[in-house]
Amino acid sequence: MHIAIVGNIGAGKTTLANKLAHHFNWEVFLEDVDHNPYLKDFYDDMPRWAFHLQVYFLNSRFRQVQRIKELQRAGKGVIQDRTIYEDAHIFAANLHESRLMTERDYQNYCNLFESMISMVDAPDLLLYLKADLPKLIQQIEKRNRDYENNIKIEYLKNLNEHYEKWISGYKNGKLLVIDVNNLDYVHNPEDLGIVIERINSTLFGLF
Repeated sequence: MHIAIVGNIGAGKTTLANKLAHHFNWEVFLEDVDHNPYLKDFYDDMPRWAFHLQVYFLNSRFRQVQRIKELQRAGKGVIQDRTIYEDAHIFAANLHESRLMTERDYQNYCNLFESMISMVDAPDLLLYLKADLPKLIQQIEKRNRDYENNIKIEYLKNLNEHYEKWISGYKNGKLLVIDVNNLDYVHNPEDLGIVIERINSTLFGLF
């Protein structure tokens, strides 16, 4: 079984991924941000580093997908923080539309993505954490990562719009949308229980 958690920056994906992995006793795959050599440069100068960052994420995510396949063949469950789909349909698309990635680089990126996606299996469940801007900003400020200090509100707003558009047309498998604006599954076990119940219901028909 493979559950992939998707959502904007600050939506709470990593925290939930770790808690679900603990609950189900599954493997967890987190987004590589601490060792990403482009992330800080990207937030300082998006046009300069957009293509480099997206190719790094794409390659990192593809390697994750291959590892996930191996674990599934071994009968192990997986929780994944962010997907290869988001790299293309959300982040690269937004950078291109915002003129932060050139047409030449974007087409090059899309060609690379299309070559990879033919070898990618969709998750058994796509779990979308829906969060409004105040929630995202609160979460980003709370974790206080240096490289996120220069994130612009307009950038987060554009990403949210891309997420809504992508999710509304998602047809690759089961989809569960969780509004996290009023949830706190870090400090409130009942909120985590609500999420787990909805996952079980969607995947297994359990109530």
